Amino acid sequence: MIERFSPFSLPRRRLLIATSALAIAALVGTAEFNPALSADSPHNGGDITFLIDSLGDTWIPNNSAISSFQGHIWGHVTDKLLYVDADGKVSPWIAERWEQNDTATEFTLHLKSGVTFSDGTPLDASAVVANLDIWYAGRKSEGINPIGLFPKTYDHAEAIDATTVKVFFKAPTLGFIPTLGYHGSILVSPKTLAQPAAQQADLSKTSGSGPYVVDSWKEGDFVKLVKRKDYNWGPPAVGHTGPAFLDSITYKLVSEPSLRVAAVQSEQADVAYNASPQELESLKAEGFTIATPRYLGFVNGWAINTKLAPYDDVKVRQALQAGINRQEIIDTVYTPDWKLATSFIQSNVPGATDQSDLLAYNPEKAEKLLDEAGWTKGADGIRTKNGQPLVLTLHSNPYLATSKSVDELIAQQLGKIGWKVAIRAYDVVTFGQKVKYGGPAVPAYEVTRSFIDAGTVASILTNANNGENWFALDESDKTLNELRDKIAGAGSIESRKPLLDELQKYILEQGYFIPRTQIVQRIYVQSPKLKGEVYNGVAYASYYTATKSE
Repeated sequence: MIERFSPFSLPRRRLLIATSALAIAALVGTAEFNPALSADSPHNGGDITFLIDSLGDTWIPNNSAISSFQGHIWGHVTDKLLYVDADGKVSPWIAERWEQNDTATEFTLHLKSGVTFSDGTPLDASAVVANLDIWYAGRKSEGINPIGLFPKTYDHAEAIDATTVKVFFKAPTLGFIPTLGYHGSILVSPKTLAQPAAQQADLSKTSGSGPYVVDSWKEGDFVKLVKRKDYNWGPPAVGHTGPAFLDSITYKLVSEPSLRVAAVQSEQADVAYNASPQELESLKAEGFTIATPRYLGFVNGWAINTKLAPYDDVKVRQALQAGINRQEIIDTVYTPDWKLATSFIQSNVPGATDQSDLLAYNPEKAEKLLDEAGWTKGADGIRTKNGQPLVLTLHSNPYLATSKSVDELIAQQLGKIGWKVAIRAYDVVTFGQKVKYGGPAVPAYEVTRSFIDAGTVASILTNANNGENWFALDESDKTLNELRDKIAGAGSIESRKPLLDELQKYILEQGYFIPRTQIVQRIYVQSPKLKGEVYNGVAYASYYTATKSE
């Protein structure tokens, strides 16, 4: 049985709107703002309410900026050196231009002048150096982490003058420039960075250079942002550089998806985050704006633990690859807004290549591979070898609401081939404690992970430079290690392209990564009165350019 998420019929949903109106008003009202204020003009004024399902347990910038939930707030309070759009295109922002040497080991950033943090500190070269240093190293003794995907080849940076920064790397690092647009690479005032972790965790004490500042917030309840009127350095790529048009944005926590949607339908709020995919078609028909942007990163799928039998056998992994009907996943759990995986990275990532042939559903091939590997199907349909059943334990990812539904459907598909599939579901905290890449009881780790530059991928997959070693291979796969090193050492995008193609083909052929679908992790249901938002390369909605009509 496929689990459904809040599949309210239209009459039931309208009843929910009517019966929940007072509850919604009470929930929203605790943030001390009026979500119904309309714009003073087509382009200026107005307040919006964004209902979100969760916020993490800290606001330390380094530790929270890459959060699936808190990234929305950081995207309005802070800026980045460069802007990366939904297609992976890099363009100027605080850095107006840049150069690199022939070996991609030295980069020079030329900064926009006149930019300031909200505490009045100039966003100059010395401030950028301070940010680069903490992104790379953090202050681990204080509990301030490095930014996960910031290049580990970083050596140091120097302020040449007030608007020029030179950055040095220990090895070729083509991914440095795109990574400056990653959601963790937020620019924060040096005064904030100098604070101890406990003070950094107080959102009201954080100074960014973004178009909004924190007006008020309450842990586990809401964050209210108000427009910074002197802001004049937005990314040209979004078509606007001056102050934001909307006066305020309030992010309010409402844990129940149906209540978030009902609040937008009843005009108590403007945006509901992460509605059920199965409600989207009817919401579109009612006239609401639905956005399902794909981020730049890995598709949703499994990193396979090659140290754990029977997944140390390439034929078993290949059978797993061929035994999944990916089109049925989209047809059953999702909507046409979701796309088939064509590699283990999203198709909108520069450098992604189409490997669809390796992901074709072929249950006959899967059965043959399992036969060859010595797994015999019994009278109950479960395959065994040496008296042991063919078992796959799946841990549904709590960051993706549909994960368990997909797991249940795949369990049915694999069951026909001879697998016995067990599904375990944990909350976010427990999942983080118990489920690890290559963990002794984790044969398949479900990935939902963004990145900006495909060149960072190979080192994540292995253990080089403190990589994450997704497949528990250590240094045992010489082919993968050679591809990793060649990609890391590439001095140009053109020389790197064929290597990335080879990497994608090899990973999928070996069954190291089992794609499910291209991922839509962020779903937005929005009032038709709100227009002009922009979705960046990690699929966060920016309301810097948005307007609200009456």
